[in-house]
Amino acid sequence: MNILFTCVGRRVELMQAFRNAAHITGMDLYIHGTDMSETAPALMYCDVKHKAPGIREESYIPTLMSICKTEKIDAVIPTIDTDLLILAQNKSRFEQIGTKMFISAEDKIAICRDKRNTGDFFESCGLKAPKTIDDVDKYNLGFPCFIKPKDGSSSIFAYKAGNMEELVHYASQVPDYIIQPFVEGTEYTVDVFCDYDGNPVYVTPRIRLAVRAGEVLKTEIVQDERIIAETMEVIKRFKPCGAITLQLIQDKNSGENYYIEINPRYGGGAPLSIKAGADSAIAMLKILNGEKVPYQNGAAEHGAIYSRFDQSIRVN
Repeated sequence: MNILFTCVGRRVELMQAFRNAAHITGMDLYIHGTDMSETAPALMYCDVKHKAPGIREESYIPTLMSICKTEKIDAVIPTIDTDLLILAQNKSRFEQIGTKMFISAEDKIAICRDKRNTGDFFESCGLKAPKTIDDVDKYNLGFPCFIKPKDGSSSIFAYKAGNMEELVHYASQVPDYIIQPFVEGTEYTVDVFCDYDGNPVYVTPRIRLAVRAGEVLKTEIVQDERIIAETMEVIKRFKPCGAITLQLIQDKNSGENYYIEINPRYGGGAPLSIKAGADSAIAMLKILNGEKVPYQNGAAEHGAIYSRFDQSIRVN
């Protein structure tokens, strides 16, 4: 079996998770990885390394298709936000050459990539979301508030503003921004994994205990039945293909859950849910092997806490 991960960068834990899944299942897996940089650390954990052009270059999709044809790739798994839309737009082309693209439908990706639409989508699922305004001159929802790019990721250009003066200052620096009232409370990520047809396999809520540059450093698995039920409503309407993550904040005063983001890919902390027992890497290998994988409620161990750290690897 051959799986290709695009733009692998620093996603070492994800490569290790799939390596471990192959060991457990006894499957003969070859992990392929692409990146613009030949010194990307996660490439060192792939069996086959491929240098790819920039996502915005015309040769990006033809290069990936050439790799898939030559290497007989069974599935492509994206790992970053910026190539999601172009991969979704070309999903049928990859399927025609026998490669499954584990990415959700193009219209759903478009919802996620423009955060002005994400709140509306959550509300259509019967969930709460902070009101979104995209003009600083029209903002009247109180302070503190949060300003960030409509298509941003990794907390880049994301700021908390305490008053209008700060907000105006940040608005001059943040490209194509949105503004939302700040919700104070406990921040959660929900790791979701669905089969190729959008049927849920794992739903794993976890508290973001510590975060750096938008990626979790410490997390605790919390099998919150209300969050799981609310996530199921999102799954019904979104029909994810493969992995997605939801982010929400549980208001410390009202206890209400306010959903703020959907990332339709493996989140940076998703390997922690895998380690806790919701092993989506094994599930994906079984799906690619033609097996039916049913929904498994509470698969990850409630209360498990993980703390992450940096590590180096020589690349030459």
